[in-house]
Amino acid sequence: MSEHGSAELIGAALEVAGAAHRRLLTAGLTCATAESLTGGLIGAHLTAVPGASATYRGGFVTYATDTKATLLGVPEELLEAEGAVHPDVATHMARGARRLAGADLGVAVTGVAGPEPQDGHPVGTVYAAVAGPDGASQVERFRFTGDRSGIRYRTVEGTLAVLVAALHDDVANTTTD
Repeated sequence: MSEHGSAELIGAALEVAGAAHRRLLTAGLTCATAESLTGGLIGAHLTAVPGASATYRGGFVTYATDTKATLLGVPEELLEAEGAVHPDVATHMARGARRLAGADLGVAVTGVAGPEPQDGHPVGTVYAAVAGPDGASQVERFRFTGDRSGIRYRTVEGTLAVLVAALHDDVANTTTD
């Protein structure tokens, strides 16, 4: 990824992080993150926004497949049957982050940044999930192109866009536990 391309991707990710923060603040909600391929970049972008402590509870980096089960409660049977790159894994990760951090919403991402395919999925396959109260959830699949770094930053931007969209949907508007 070129220096210019890198700056554009980082800027775009920071812009959507700001939008997510403003929407969460307006709604009086908090979020927590569970990240795999991004290794904490989503949390880093959310905390780059001034006032983030009002909307961001914390995050979990579960890069290794087994940590998705041991830390976040993703069913081991699901991981064994489908691998780590699966929409249900992303949903369970989001629910685990939400529960563990005591947040209104959980945001999670799992996927393949490359350079090699994983679990039969091509490089650039990403699942992003948002989980809210009462088990409500939303998951999106992305197919990003580019190098590893580009895929990771596009994942940050795409995942935070899913969060912003979820703030308009029932995922964020149901009652809390």
